[in-house]
Amino acid sequence: MKCIVTGAAGFIGSHLVDRLVQDGHQVYAIDNFSTGSRKNLKKSLKKIKIKNIDIKNLEKLKKISFFQKANWIFHLAGLADIVPSINKPVDYFDSNVKGTLNILEVSKKKNLKKFIYAASASCYGVPKKFPTDEESNADTKYPYALSKYLGEQLVMHWAKVYKMPNLSIRFFNVYGPRSRTTGAYGAMFGVFLSQKINNHPLTIVGNGKQTRDFIYISDLIDGLIKAAKSKHANKIYNLGSGKETSVKYIANLISSNQIKIPSRPGEPLRSKADIKKFKKDFNWKPKVNIDEGVKKLISNIQLWKNAPVWTKNKIRKATKTWFKFLK
Repeated sequence: MKCIVTGAAGFIGSHLVDRLVQDGHQVYAIDNFSTGSRKNLKKSLKKIKIKNIDIKNLEKLKKISFFQKANWIFHLAGLADIVPSINKPVDYFDSNVKGTLNILEVSKKKNLKKFIYAASASCYGVPKKFPTDEESNADTKYPYALSKYLGEQLVMHWAKVYKMPNLSIRFFNVYGPRSRTTGAYGAMFGVFLSQKINNHPLTIVGNGKQTRDFIYISDLIDGLIKAAKSKHANKIYNLGSGKETSVKYIANLISSNQIKIPSRPGEPLRSKADIKKFKKDFNWKPKVNIDEGVKKLISNIQLWKNAPVWTKNKIRKATKTWFKFLK
């Protein structure tokens, strides 16, 4: 297939590019390298076409003729994280909503067999039902969640009006090598691993009993490929492991050197995806359990050698607006 991946130099995007190249597909990668890195693409760099473009720039996107040839388009580009979205909501709207609209506009071509949008499970807010299925109410708690959900609404609307073969896939907590190591305070694994390699205590939010649905990167990529190959369209899916694991359990697998930091408002105490629909429609199931996944990360801990080290005081300063607006 002729494939386009936006956000190709990011954590998930680069793993997807590697898999597509490995499977013999032709890949056109798009990234503005604001958070992604060319290093993430070193395995496939010589086999792909890559373009440094911001998805907010519709005129530049229109000049990419490959959009007219593409069979599969994976739209992963956008801004992530809670705190920066509170501080800069306009940036998040421009990237995650307008940027998605731009990609949809240049993707309305007859060769298109599948358009896959990387949606977010953050749209569920604080769920009332576990496992949480796709019919659960959306309750966005912060600008990042809202912007990703609005992007999803565009994707599904374009599928209906313009008869595009679109799928919106709501990612739960994805982890694995190449997960972000720089920028704003965010992903738990990056925080924990940089703390461990630098001999700092792991910062446990609250009592650590809160759970998340963690899915290893290779399982997620396998799911995306199966979804692209399918005949399903105009549908929304959850993509997670279908299991919940406590933060404390993860921390104990990584290091016994731990301290507690205050619980944060607006965060769910539990997260567990109902993945029956995804498993049934795509004949898919996760293969890497949490113990195996964490072991793989620890064996690659040198990747976090130069990552920022988050101390209790640094986290308090970085999350100040979080407590101010979400209390």
